[in-house]
Amino acid sequence: MITSKLPGLGLLPLSLMAAAGVATCAVGAAPDATPGAPGPGPWLNVQDLGASGSEFETTATTTAGSKEITVADVGDFRVGQGVTVSKCFVSYPNAILRFVMRGNPTEPLGDAAELRGYDGRPGSWVVYIVEVDGTDPLTFRWSDDLTVTWKGEKIPITYDWQPLSGRQEIRFSRKVDWRPGHLICFHARDQLATTIEKIEGNVLTLADAANRTVQEAVVRHEDSAALQAAINRAVQEKRNVYFPPGRYRLSRRLVVENAAAITLQGANGVDTTLDISECSEPSIKGQGACVNLVGGTEVTLRDFRFVGHTGLGEGPGWRSHRSPGGGGAVWPVALKICRAVAIRNTERVLVENCHASKMNCEAFYCQGNSRSGPDEPKVYTKSVTYLRCSATNCDGNAFNNNDLAENTSVLYCRIVDVGGCSWEGASRFVRFIGNYVRNAGPVAMGNIGTRAEHLEQLGSGQHIVADNVFESRCFYAGRAGRPMITAAAAVQVIITNNLFVNFNSTGVSLRNITSDRLLPAEIATIRGNIFDMTCQDPEPIPRTAIDVSIPGVIVSDNQIYVRGEPDPTVTAILLKEPAMNLNIHDNLVRSCGAGLVTARAQADITKVIDPFTFLLTGRGVPFERRQSHRYRGFHVAWLSGSKPNTLSTLESFDPETLQFKLREPHEMKEGDRLEVFPPSANWLIHDNTITDCLQPVALDSYGSPTSTFSNNVITRTQAKGVKEAVAVHGAFRVTGNHIHGFDEPGSVALSLYPDAIGRMCPSVYQGNVVDACAVGVSESVKGLWKAARAADNTFVGCGSAPGER
Repeated sequence: MITSKLPGLGLLPLSLMAAAGVATCAVGAAPDATPGAPGPGPWLNVQDLGASGSEFETTATTTAGSKEITVADVGDFRVGQGVTVSKCFVSYPNAILRFVMRGNPTEPLGDAAELRGYDGRPGSWVVYIVEVDGTDPLTFRWSDDLTVTWKGEKIPITYDWQPLSGRQEIRFSRKVDWRPGHLICFHARDQLATTIEKIEGNVLTLADAANRTVQEAVVRHEDSAALQAAINRAVQEKRNVYFPPGRYRLSRRLVVENAAAITLQGANGVDTTLDISECSEPSIKGQGACVNLVGGTEVTLRDFRFVGHTGLGEGPGWRSHRSPGGGGAVWPVALKICRAVAIRNTERVLVENCHASKMNCEAFYCQGNSRSGPDEPKVYTKSVTYLRCSATNCDGNAFNNNDLAENTSVLYCRIVDVGGCSWEGASRFVRFIGNYVRNAGPVAMGNIGTRAEHLEQLGSGQHIVADNVFESRCFYAGRAGRPMITAAAAVQVIITNNLFVNFNSTGVSLRNITSDRLLPAEIATIRGNIFDMTCQDPEPIPRTAIDVSIPGVIVSDNQIYVRGEPDPTVTAILLKEPAMNLNIHDNLVRSCGAGLVTARAQADITKVIDPFTFLLTGRGVPFERRQSHRYRGFHVAWLSGSKPNTLSTLESFDPETLQFKLREPHEMKEGDRLEVFPPSANWLIHDNTITDCLQPVALDSYGSPTSTFSNNVITRTQAKGVKEAVAVHGAFRVTGNHIHGFDEPGSVALSLYPDAIGRMCPSVYQGNVVDACAVGVSESVKGLWKAARAADNTFVGCGSAPGER
């Protein structure tokens, strides 16, 4: 049997690899013995069909109103080829009007406003954004750098010509009922994209006339039309397309529409370049990429380099801003969009050895139809595989599914210097495996902006994140420190066998953040990862290796450490209520500021319906799913309001209205702060080793009769200034632990505290061994040890008896 080996999978038959969509030909091999001439046979060669792929450029003189230009050197230009000519053709492509509210579509600008005066001085390609930002009087603000800065704010609208930058002017029409939330965007360009019709000496006759007289215009090859014709022919004739080495400049995006089965093949991932850096063609339904796949059954893209126009830090960054009208979000990157690959409803896609750089939006993007519970659309994407690809020096996301597309696999890819997410997956059944990530945004699982009921029937955001290397830090939207792996509305998540190297950001964060458009995440396993949280950056960032506040999570067999002295900015494991059913075991924690910390969930009342019913923010205390406990019998601890430091009990939570209801009435008002915790948390924290940490264990949550901390080993070793080994602020069963070596003056093995509202905690302390500690047990309030159930504990070589200072 002929076999091959894939990392993490061992030897596999080549037939099985082929069936899985993995390429089995040698790297760099041509798709056919002679990649095709335009005769019969499986391949069309784009250079045989009019594409140049040439990097040649020259200068030219143009005359307004004339199709003839005089070039310094004819070079390899040929009749019929596409060209671009800079500086000679002023136009306003992609001019739109948008009312930034949910459900309001983008429309052509039409006669809503007039534009004039652009002369190229502010730049060869300027994107203007004009927003109405006030009423009485009606005012606007504008930007010519995609909202990095606003050049003016609260400028009165006069309905006459009003200046922007350079000589650009705008005149608002009285036909529109202008109000905050209205946005105008238009591209001001001076480039002509056209075709050569005749060559006589150094004079090129073009299909279109210049509208400016200029010297030193730059003339370049442009291959969009020839490439699109080759693709259309291949789709019609059921053939494949071969791109020889070259730089193929695009002024329009390429579209592969409704292909039964097609392969677009470059010579290799270095020398075959699709360059979309000068394309300002309007994006349609999220496309706007070098290659756009629309419908069809099976498409393979292999061995390409894709180049856009905006590297990391060169654009507005991966961020949005709210319209002055209080409507929806505006994403500036989407107003000057460039992507490598965009997929919409193509059933099966393989993208192999394709490399994207300088993309300002998502480099590799998928959006389209998807299953809704038992309902299956006629066409939708069922499988996407990115194999041995890369996204580097991009200002936006690397990989993104912006729908519930199924079976996306990002395998053995490289993601470096990316300003947005490394992967953003509002999708199902995802595999993010074997990738290398450095100085890039998070692996964001879920991010599904709806609480639709069908998401609880089939689930959402299922992910396997395995065998990856994350180096240095998470960098997102111009800032370092965001969590590297996150989950929102994701269920059934496995995070395993990943390496975090010199990591100066939070590693894994499964936080229960919800809203009226976001379901909570749940059910995950974090296993077998190694977190080296040593900071090599100039400044360390407060960070946590594993942060969990969602229910149904196992955290096991991880190593978390800092090389050298303990780092006070690092927390190894953080667990937060009101999450239930957590099992934390067999983890090794070394030299962190805090070893294992538990915390409470706070929220503020945003609206009082009646003495029983209220609304919360959705952060801290999540808006639960329909199929959940719905907070029945959960406790409410009041931190402020009419009766602080008292308890109430929740009767229920309505996942449709998002209302919380108490069993008994309580006098409350907007802004009252509370904490919510379960009557039985089912936390099992056991068999962990925590050593050399400045704050080894802090159980600072309410706990419950089923919150257990058992059979753990906690030692000081070389850490200095450790005040307490295990601090208990709630109701926990603390059993069978070994606490050793906290022998500095005043250092305490077990520190007991009331809970957050001052109650004596009915904890259990049984079968613990405490040795070589300065103080065995201390109480912040006298009587805590007596109020607990303590039995069979062993204290050896401790400076005082239990309960004494």
